[in-house]
Amino acid sequence: MSAAERDEYERLRKAAHGRHRRLRYAATSVLLLVAFLLAPLAVVAAWVDSEVSDTDRYVQTVAPIATKPSVQNTVTDRLTKRVVDSVDVAAFTDAIGRTLQKEGAPPQVVQGADALTGPLKSALSSAVHSVVNRVVTSDKFAEVWDDANRRAHAAVVKVLTGEGDSAIQAGTDSIDLNIGTLIDEVKKDLVNAGFDQASKIPDVDKKVTLLKTDKLNEAQDAMRLLDVVGTWLPVLVLVLSALAIWSAPRHRVALMATAIGIGIMMIVLLVGLAVMRSVYLDSVPSSVLPRNAAADIYDTFIRFLKNSTVTVLVIAVITALAAYLYGPSRPARWVRGTAAKGTGVTGRAMARRGLRTGDTGRWLSTHVKWTTGIAIGGGALALVLWNYPTPGAVALILGIVVLVLIVLGILAAASGPERRPPADGRSTPVPG
Repeated sequence: MSAAERDEYERLRKAAHGRHRRLRYAATSVLLLVAFLLAPLAVVAAWVDSEVSDTDRYVQTVAPIATKPSVQNTVTDRLTKRVVDSVDVAAFTDAIGRTLQKEGAPPQVVQGADALTGPLKSALSSAVHSVVNRVVTSDKFAEVWDDANRRAHAAVVKVLTGEGDSAIQAGTDSIDLNIGTLIDEVKKDLVNAGFDQASKIPDVDKKVTLLKTDKLNEAQDAMRLLDVVGTWLPVLVLVLSALAIWSAPRHRVALMATAIGIGIMMIVLLVGLAVMRSVYLDSVPSSVLPRNAAADIYDTFIRFLKNSTVTVLVIAVITALAAYLYGPSRPARWVRGTAAKGTGVTGRAMARRGLRTGDTGRWLSTHVKWTTGIAIGGGALALVLWNYPTPGAVALILGIVVLVLIVLGILAAASGPERRPPADGRSTPVPG
């Protein structure tokens, strides 16, 4: 080609290369945007799916509710009122007055029987409250709670979708606890305490409202949708993120951007949960559920969701930091150089003391990228296979991966001098 033709060729090649890069950047941007928007929904969907499909996980979620003092006090007060209201104290005092009148008691004494209604009701309330509180705060109540939820895991479906039947029931605008077993236990304890009439207490309302909201139907609709996509939405986010990193002209920068974006979305989700908590507590009338009880129930019910969000946030921070340390910046080079120097000094000291790794060490030294990738991949696989990982589990796996990389670096540096066979057939060391 002539000089003019070569210049035209270079110009067209650069133009085509520029268009290609712009298309890759555009594709990466779109994929990352979708992945970022779906990331919070994926965490929530995975939480819902675990609550519905894993009985043990669900029992772990709701078990602490039965031990919260605020909830115990609410159940005690509501149950005491219902038991006392079911006893007709006025009829009892009327019967006393008629009996006194038949026995010829003075009119003042007969009329005074009516005045016993208030004190008798107060004494009954105090006695019933004491017995109910003893039952509710005992291990028996927690056992009844756990057993009911374990035997009827449809409670999860009832709470999140409004379907099924269990100890926990979702009404039109509330989530209620069925305490029928507890009421029977209270009646038995009252009889044992000397209140024989307790056995004649009629059946009372056996539901205690735990959550009250006029938006339950809308929330349940959202939960049903999230339940359907609970398994595949997290996978979709991972696939979109991987495609974005693969399509980007600079993979390391794309990996760092992906981790930072997902981390920011996890922070947004945590803020959203805090805002939802405030909105929910403001929407619950104190006459329906005391504020401290409502707060304890909300915090207990979503604690695993918050834990999962923090876990993803920690993973995102670690990934972004790792991507940065593999970059060309001066701090990243200093960290890598310091680590290599430390493992090298340790490995050579081992070799001088006769602890040489020989050919194995030399193989490790020439395949650093492969061994590093395998170690990091093994850590990622361990996280994927971990059942409900926590920030502590992430820290443990990270520590193990770093330790493995340090050991591999030391073994590579401890290979010692390579030996080559000389012309006379005897091996001689080659300075390393």
